[in-house]
Amino acid sequence: MIITFYIHFHTNVGQELLLSGNIAMLGSQETAGAKQMTYLNEETWTYTVELPDNADDLISYKYLLKEPDGTVIFDGEDNRVVDLSDIRAEQTTVIDAWNADSYVENVYFSRPFSKVLLTPVPEIESSVPGSYTHEFRVKAPLLGEAEVICLLGSSKNLRYWDTGKPVLMATENNWFVARVTLEGGGLPVTYKYGIYNTKDERFVRFEEQENRSVQPAKSQALTIIHDGFVRIPTPRQWRGAGIAIPVFSLRSKQGFGVGEFSDLLLLVDWAKRVGMKLIQILPVNDTIATRTWMDSYPYAAISAFALHPLYINLEKVAGKEHADIVKRLKKKKKQLNDLSAFDYEQVMKFKMDALKEMYAVAKKQFKDDTGYFSFFELNREWLVPYAVFSCLRDKYETSDFTKWKTLKNYDEESVLRYASPRKKHYDDIAFYYFVQYHLHLQMKEVITYAHKNKVILKGDIPIGVYRYGCDAWANPKLYNMHEQAGAPPDDFAVTGQNWGFPTYNWEVMGRNGFKWWRNRFDQMSMYFDAFRIDHILGFFRIWSIPVEQTQGIMGRFQPAIPVDISEFQQRDIWFDHFRYCHPFITDEILWQSYPNEAAYIIEKCLEPGANRWYSLKKAFSTQRRVDAYFDSHKVSNGSAIREALKSLITNVILLDEKDAEGKFHFRFGIEQTSSFQQLEHHTRQKLKDLYVNYFYSRQEDLWRREAMKKLPQLKHSTRMLVCGEDLGMVPNCVPQVMQQLGILSLEIQRMPKDPNVDFFHPKNASYMSVVTPSTHDMSTIRGWWEEDRATIQHFYNYVLGHYGEAPYFCEAWINNEIVLQHLYSPAMWSIFQVQDLLGTDKKLRLENPHNERINIPADPNHYWRYRLHLPLEKLLKEDEFNDGVKKMVTESGRG
Repeated sequence: MIITFYIHFHTNVGQELLLSGNIAMLGSQETAGAKQMTYLNEETWTYTVELPDNADDLISYKYLLKEPDGTVIFDGEDNRVVDLSDIRAEQTTVIDAWNADSYVENVYFSRPFSKVLLTPVPEIESSVPGSYTHEFRVKAPLLGEAEVICLLGSSKNLRYWDTGKPVLMATENNWFVARVTLEGGGLPVTYKYGIYNTKDERFVRFEEQENRSVQPAKSQALTIIHDGFVRIPTPRQWRGAGIAIPVFSLRSKQGFGVGEFSDLLLLVDWAKRVGMKLIQILPVNDTIATRTWMDSYPYAAISAFALHPLYINLEKVAGKEHADIVKRLKKKKKQLNDLSAFDYEQVMKFKMDALKEMYAVAKKQFKDDTGYFSFFELNREWLVPYAVFSCLRDKYETSDFTKWKTLKNYDEESVLRYASPRKKHYDDIAFYYFVQYHLHLQMKEVITYAHKNKVILKGDIPIGVYRYGCDAWANPKLYNMHEQAGAPPDDFAVTGQNWGFPTYNWEVMGRNGFKWWRNRFDQMSMYFDAFRIDHILGFFRIWSIPVEQTQGIMGRFQPAIPVDISEFQQRDIWFDHFRYCHPFITDEILWQSYPNEAAYIIEKCLEPGANRWYSLKKAFSTQRRVDAYFDSHKVSNGSAIREALKSLITNVILLDEKDAEGKFHFRFGIEQTSSFQQLEHHTRQKLKDLYVNYFYSRQEDLWRREAMKKLPQLKHSTRMLVCGEDLGMVPNCVPQVMQQLGILSLEIQRMPKDPNVDFFHPKNASYMSVVTPSTHDMSTIRGWWEEDRATIQHFYNYVLGHYGEAPYFCEAWINNEIVLQHLYSPAMWSIFQVQDLLGTDKKLRLENPHNERINIPADPNHYWRYRLHLPLEKLLKEDEFNDGVKKMVTESGRG
């Protein structure tokens, strides 16, 4: 059989189109093996393949656009197929239309919409005639109730345009499909798609624009046409509202002092009650590293795949057979549940002890569970290493695998031997299989219940993995362990952020098509319909901090094009390596900035040098060494001296590029350093120009290409709806790439991306975005209102449009206005922290708004312990409040 593919797509000079498919003759779906197509004209490319008699019955394929710089852009259509089992023709012609990821219509075929949110399409019986010459395929999202797509045209079998009896199209894998014979003759057949109402049995309308056309049949030939999207504008774009809250923050009457997966069932009930279509939660992966409250940080997972035992419901695990184990904890359970905030260490201790007791009495029955066998086989690739890691962490009382006596260096065969059921310690490993299986069952119950109630779940994928976690242990080559991920300084964290995670070795990850990431998405898709990519900027470039430093301010973007020493000469900039690249320390700086610490620092920590400049002694030459010294030495005023030394280390202008002499990176925010301020005027101006070029100009194309190496493949590996957290220092290429790939952006009113405005107004949001007044990293609406009087006054007058002095506190009616601004936004999603919705009700909201905050990013040791102050059962019964929220959601068009 011969198949000839045609794709209509306008290309420019230097661009090439490639064809990739699931068969060896089309590269076996590997980008590197994709076949170069033949250029016919500016609008059309073609490729012919002759298949052997034993070819696979189903050929799936897609198109790729290769740019002159080597960047490969994926066609947005993941669902084109040629079914050879139904084809009798000797020659098949396939005619396709390019489907760009940026087409908004694509979003409606993602999992949340196709599986849950949109009205099901009426079933039209699919008929395959004994012989046919043409197969028409078209997509049409957002049809009305009882509506389907129909086909009419200038041929007998296309009913000669008779709208009284159109060809109704059946649905197959998101396509509307019709198979007909178009009689021979030299003239093209013209046709159009239309909408037909199956309930009223009437033709509604034709698609817009000119007629489409196709050549009639040739002998022993078949033409398959993928026409892309039907040309019918939707009456209005779909818009929904959602709620955001960490699982640990949920409170129920039967809780164990912390929110659990089972509490999400009640949250689904409340979401449905108030018209919300989405529930967004923070990461729920296992973070057990230190067995202290430090593990409350949900973005430091020891496994990107394992769920956290914190969220397990003990009653569901115990069942009736072992209910007595939980009953014995009744008093402690009530004590923990009555706390205003959750006690991480106590909750974990009692839950893990109870789980171990349950495993001991249920292990024989558990090991014969067919459901467990299925779960184990599907997940063994990550489950076995995770369970062994957890066992060894418990044995050696540390997750720092470099300190273990056994398996400190991961070896797959050795790990499998260690996990053998014949080993004495097998139960210590199988216990974690048991816990993960029950967490899986409880989370699957949630997603099933949510879908039944037309609610979707949105998860959160952290940008990093814990340095001493299972992922880094089992796959160390995937990470740069000598680096730390973080963020540059901003108004919320003046010394930057150091998250401590190793950065990704993208080159190694890319060698197998980013398998680790694809597996991560597959795992997440078992429980979620959509997900938020935490710090999507990390796919463009990451803020990388050397492991010997502790503050984010000592980092640089990776990758980045460094400044060459010749550029200083070209710009007439005086250059002195020591002056620019070493901490600039003088008596003047010491006594002016650190009058109480200067004497000790000069005597103990510094060495005098030329030009009356000091150098740091080796023991104090990095921030990590400074911490090590003061952790082991008791010094009067030690905390202040420690911080002064760390600050002095940051007083540099340039950072050396490692292993590349004569190349440098600018330290972020050089204007704030005394090193820069004490240069003469001409040098400052020239350096500032080069600094601006470095951060805001030269890197853009590099960062765009970096993102396009990763994000297209990753996005096309999942049907979940992808949202990006694109906050912070956003390069110009980021919104362009996200729009091109159809990834939703995040818009926050008090964090405008346009530097020329003080606030972002939700009415200006693009459709492909999520708007929210606050996130888990910020104060709530009410808390923000009390932070900066001048800012709030400006917001009150110019954004809310009120005259006079702003109220000192955020009254309920003000909170309500801000919520309404977001509900009426054109953005696809308006998502609210539950605290911000409660803030609209003066009777229900917490008295002190500062107790509602979930996280403080500037504090690396923040204890994540916020809980709702009222149980979900009570919230469900607050009819006046719930009716008010439901009314706002419905009247805004999001109901």
